[in-house]
Amino acid sequence: MQMSPAELENLPALFEASEQLVAMFDERDQMRFANSAFRRALGLSTEELPSWAELMRQGYHSERGTQVSAADFEAWLAAAQSRRGKLPFRSFETSLADGRWMLMCETTVTNGWMLCIASDVSGLHTEGRDLRQERDLAQRAAWTDELTQLSNRRYCLERLDALLAREQAAPLSLAVLDLDHFKRVNDSLGHDAGDLVLQDFAQLMRQCVRRADIAARLGGEEFVLVLPDTPLPEAERVLLRLLAAVRASQPLAAQPAFRYSCSAGLVAADVRGGEGRNAVLSRADQALYRAKREGRDRLVVG
Repeated sequence: MQMSPAELENLPALFEASEQLVAMFDERDQMRFANSAFRRALGLSTEELPSWAELMRQGYHSERGTQVSAADFEAWLAAAQSRRGKLPFRSFETSLADGRWMLMCETTVTNGWMLCIASDVSGLHTEGRDLRQERDLAQRAAWTDELTQLSNRRYCLERLDALLAREQAAPLSLAVLDLDHFKRVNDSLGHDAGDLVLQDFAQLMRQCVRRADIAARLGGEEFVLVLPDTPLPEAERVLLRLLAAVRASQPLAAQPAFRYSCSAGLVAADVRGGEGRNAVLSRADQALYRAKREGRDRLVVG
C-alpha cells in the first residue's frame, strides 16, 4: 500500500517530534537523516551527517553515544561492520554513555538503505537485561572470525543458504579468493607477519564492498565474497578493484618493500534454479583453480 503525498509530507515532522532515536543510512552506511533525539544522544550537531563508522569512532573517543567496552575499538568496529545490515531486520539491546539502556531495531531494504529506531528500555528488569546481552555477545562471537573480524564460515554459509532460498529472481554473485603463495609468507617471515597480511586483506575487502555484501574468511588464507543483488559484470568490477588494492598494499611496516597478491574465482548463482550452496561454491572454486593455473594474481569468471 502506497502512502499518499500528504502522509509522506508529514513523515519528517513526525520523526523529528518523536522521543525515539531515529536515523537513516544509505547503502554505503552514510547517514542521510537523524532526528533531534538521535543527535542529542550521540552528540551530533544539526549539520553533521557522518558515516556509521565515523559516528561510532567519534562517540567512542568523546565518550558520547553508544557505549563500547571493547579493549580494541577498531577490532570491535570491524566485527560490527561485518554483521551490520546483513539481515532485513534485527533488534538488539545496547547502552548509551549517559546511562540509558536502549532497544535498537534495524530495518534494511533490498537497496541497502537502513532505518534505525531506538527506544529507551532502561526500566526493564536488570537481571534479564544482562542475560540477553550475554546471549547477544556470544552469538556475535560465534559469527565472527577472531583474527580478521570478518564473518566466519558458519555465518557466511547460513546467509548464503538464505539468499539462495529467496523466491524473487534477483542476481547473486559469489567469489572465492585465495592469497597467493601464502605459505611462503609464514615460512620466510613468520606467522605474526602472516597474520598481519590476513588482517590487511580483510580490511581491503571491507573497503571494497557495500554493507549488504558478505565478506568472510572460510579458513586459512581462503576467503569468500557474496554480493547480493549484483549482476556478474558489476561484481567483476568490484573484484578487479580489490585485486588492484591488494597489489598496492604495504601490510608490513617493518618491510615496506613486501607485496602480496591474491587470485579469485567469480560466478553467478542461480537463485531460483534450485542450486545449493555447495554447487555454487564448487563452481567458484573451479574458477579459482583456473586463476591459479594461469599464473595467479588474477580474476577468472566462471
